[in-house]
Amino acid sequence: MRQIERIQELMGRLKLVRTSVELPGLLEEASKKELAYSDLLEELFTRETAAKSERHTAMRTVLARFPFHKSLESFDFTQQPSLDPKLIKELSTCRFIANAENVLFLGPPGVGKTHLAVALGLAACAQGYRTAFVTASSLIATLLKAQNEGRLEERLKLLTQPRLLIIDEIGYLPIDRISANLFFQLVSRRYERGAVLITSNQSLSGWGEVFGDRLIATAILDRLLHHSTIVNIKGDSYRLKEKRRAGLFGRAETRAPQDGPAPPEVAVG
Repeated sequence: MRQIERIQELMGRLKLVRTSVELPGLLEEASKKELAYSDLLEELFTRETAAKSERHTAMRTVLARFPFHKSLESFDFTQQPSLDPKLIKELSTCRFIANAENVLFLGPPGVGKTHLAVALGLAACAQGYRTAFVTASSLIATLLKAQNEGRLEERLKLLTQPRLLIIDEIGYLPIDRISANLFFQLVSRRYERGAVLITSNQSLSGWGEVFGDRLIATAILDRLLHHSTIVNIKGDSYRLKEKRRAGLFGRAETRAPQDGPAPPEVAVG
């Protein structure tokens, strides 16, 4: 066995996967540039560190279970003038996650709430934060099932572990009082411990109807809004805009309904 093969075998045992494969090319490049041994080692470890970071990010992304992958770069801010790109860029730093703060995206269907939620979730994964994505309906179903099976405490602990929990589509379906109470327990567990990002088609004033109990809704909002950023997105659905451009509908037919009085466009608390 040649020396380079022996080195690659040793690197494999140390799980230096990428640099083991790239070693022949690295040695050839080092010889041409007459790199010092220390420079070669620095390049080798830099590449391996980057590779490990990529693998860990990929694993966190898989475990998050996003419905699709869309970045902030692919979001068309020109179509949503109510949005402040600087605010979204600030959120993408993930400081709100480090501080266990919450983010609420509010607005009618199709304005990009889920796109932004997924994009921030991907940014969180890239920055080393464990993330979980779930729709409100599947979350409620999971909590109800756990309660019926006597495993609610176990499930609440699992849902408290991710540094960022994304809950999509609150308000599309009504939530009964039992489910609302379970949701309150989850929010209480995560309060000041882990960040929550929520998307909703309902204004905050409509959450009493969504949760079927204004007292529970108030208690939920009290915890969510204590440390939070609220982003109200106004405008028409992206999907219906495309249909209108194709001449399938008139403007009046495609305007998304507004759900009650809107909260301030952006409020930070």
